[in-house]
Amino acid sequence: MDISFWRNKRVLITGNTGFKGSWLSLWLEHLGAKVYGCALKPNTNPNLFEVARVEEGSEVYFCDICDYSKLNLFLRELEPEIIFHLAAQPLVSNSYLNPLETYSTNVMGLVNLFDISRNLLKLKVIVNITTDKCYENLNVKTKTYQEEDLLGGYDPYSNSKACSELITNSFRNSFFNPTNYSEHGVAIASARAGNVIGGGDWSQDRLIPDVIRSYISKTTLQLRNPSSTRPWQHVLEPLRGYLDLAQNLYLNGCEFGSAWNFGPNEDDVKTVEWVVKEAEKNLPELKYLIDDDKSFHEANYLKLNSNKAWHYLNWKSLLASEDVIDQTCKWYKAFFEKKDMRSYTLNEICNYENLLGI
Repeated sequence: MDISFWRNKRVLITGNTGFKGSWLSLWLEHLGAKVYGCALKPNTNPNLFEVARVEEGSEVYFCDICDYSKLNLFLRELEPEIIFHLAAQPLVSNSYLNPLETYSTNVMGLVNLFDISRNLLKLKVIVNITTDKCYENLNVKTKTYQEEDLLGGYDPYSNSKACSELITNSFRNSFFNPTNYSEHGVAIASARAGNVIGGGDWSQDRLIPDVIRSYISKTTLQLRNPSSTRPWQHVLEPLRGYLDLAQNLYLNGCEFGSAWNFGPNEDDVKTVEWVVKEAEKNLPELKYLIDDDKSFHEANYLKLNSNKAWHYLNWKSLLASEDVIDQTCKWYKAFFEKKDMRSYTLNEICNYENLLGI
């Protein structure tokens, strides 16, 4: 990653008030980009956006991406060069409770963004962030999913993200076709990451936030599907992939305009119970029990093949699972010790850059 590339680039992050959006905003602020956000207000208290004072280094417009007229007005005034689209209803459990909201946000919100983008004069890049769950999951332990595999998604969230992938491909073919790149100058890609963890996530029905809540409240964690495997990775790992991808789209155009997986190494695909036991090393008073609640479907096995990113972007996961859990638990401990979490989080970003040698 060429950190000098990002200086003074006009970058829009939709969903910048969310967990991943806040981390990405901080990193781009650190890199010297002109960062703009478009999102709903944070829906948890606490939340990383406020705790790390993300708005200190960016300009934020609070807007529902389903509101076409407001989104259009904002984007036409902003004229971004690069868009990272993260705005979404991101939870499987909530998608069962609110399928209409899930599809409205994850499908029509994206359609609004793409349609408006057709008339943006300075736009060069759109990276649509989807999920590893967009694949038709065969629930086979040995299967690793590649970008060419069939899309599907059992639950409304996963399926809405598969729809998002199809929409991305349709708009790329119909309005930003690579054969006409010299005319429109816009390159579009989608990015599929694994289960991201890290400091500052307080979402409901996510493993690490549930662990932290149980630890702090001294209650017993109810653990669903302890033997299920997931591609766990620190949030900075896929974010680096998004930045690498956007930079290559900007410099090389439609050559990189396709779908990309950003997942951990195969050795770091761990079970739910392994993650909890690893967290116990930092949180020794943590208690959990197996919850047999099967009120909604969850896949048992999920792995990503990221060979394409390694071959073409020189991207691969750097952090071992043990280090990811340790680093994440220490972030929350620092928060509860009332440390300056903007400085603490930016320091984590700097330490990660040191691993990259930049």
